[in-house]
Amino acid sequence: MALVVMKFGGSSVADADKIKLVASKVVAKKNIGNKVIVVVSAPGNTTDDLLKMANKITSNPSAREMDMLLATGEMISISLLAMAIDSMNVKAISMTGSQAGILSDASYTCAKIKKVNPKKIKVWLSKNNIVIVAGFQALNSNGDITTLGRGGSDLTAVAIAAGLDADSCEIYSDVDGVHTTDPRLVKDARKLDYLSYDEMLEMAGSGAQVLQSRSIEVAKKFGVEIHARNTFSENQGTIITSEDKIRRNKMETLLISGIASDKNQVKFTLIDLPDIPGVAAKIFGRLAKIGINVDMIIQSAAINKKNDISFTVNKHEMKKTQIELDEIATELNVSEVLCDENIAKISIIGIGMKSNTGVAAKMFEILSKTGINIEMISTSEIKISCIIDEFDITKAVEELHKGFGLSKRSK
Repeated sequence: MALVVMKFGGSSVADADKIKLVASKVVAKKNIGNKVIVVVSAPGNTTDDLLKMANKITSNPSAREMDMLLATGEMISISLLAMAIDSMNVKAISMTGSQAGILSDASYTCAKIKKVNPKKIKVWLSKNNIVIVAGFQALNSNGDITTLGRGGSDLTAVAIAAGLDADSCEIYSDVDGVHTTDPRLVKDARKLDYLSYDEMLEMAGSGAQVLQSRSIEVAKKFGVEIHARNTFSENQGTIITSEDKIRRNKMETLLISGIASDKNQVKFTLIDLPDIPGVAAKIFGRLAKIGINVDMIIQSAAINKKNDISFTVNKHEMKKTQIELDEIATELNVSEVLCDENIAKISIIGIGMKSNTGVAAKMFEILSKTGINIEMISTSEIKISCIIDEFDITKAVEELHKGFGLSKRSK
């Protein structure tokens, strides 16, 4: 008897009919002899609606109270799904994150899982129940509810799969799996059958929104193979697994697996910084202390003992970053702090880049021929990212997708 973890996103449980459909899929999985744990997100746009409501109350809500508020969305889903399964004469029980033994650190709004204590889950499974767990939420050592960041239900599912050594972890959404790029931008984007953990991590970190990046980190650490599938289809999705397994299944890996784009970026530039030791450490140390995640960084050559530093952060952190930089600028006697919201990041990703030369040159050539200017560049072993004008992002994705032969016709 296999143990299966099934996770369903908000679009999969957006209304009563969809909840009934999910219930039928879950019951079908159990009826072929599996033990089943289901993790669900809040219905539809519930989380966004709760955020909007909170912002109408106050522009600076308490992080603790925000977690109390946002955790209610998943509780709607688990109870309704349990009712739907029960109506099919199959035993089911709903559990909050804390009841399921998801324990986190003391952070609010983006807590990290410290431990999964699945004792209660095992008890209910032994009683032949389908166990339905609220995703996105946990319990800290103070006894407070915490949430795991946007997309945190993915993390809940993977953590439970790891904690119970599940045989499979299936993550369902309203798309067929992971594509070579966003199919909303490129109509002939192709679904990928396999992706390595590292490729999926890079794609998630570069703007692809199929899976939360932290869930992939945990999956890689504990060897949890993920099957990303469509709730409304029985088709094979995308398997996210180890690079070794992918290489065993294929004689040659693709040069480029996918192209990711991210318009949720903002670029800051500090003009005329003093060119002395410790300046960069002070700037980025201060930003780290207030929880700002810096992405790409570029520093100009010093002229007259002055230089400029540019870096990118998520747009959601723009105001907090601006306030901190204004203070730093005064302390360091910086001439000016510039903020550019009209940028986007374009990335090409693939484990095939490890064994092939000239990939960066080809990317830059394609963008150049398209008339797209590159403002910043960063690279890793399997990724190359460029900052470009936001206006050019769709054209960049289309041309790179075509130039690297990723369309359905190129399969």
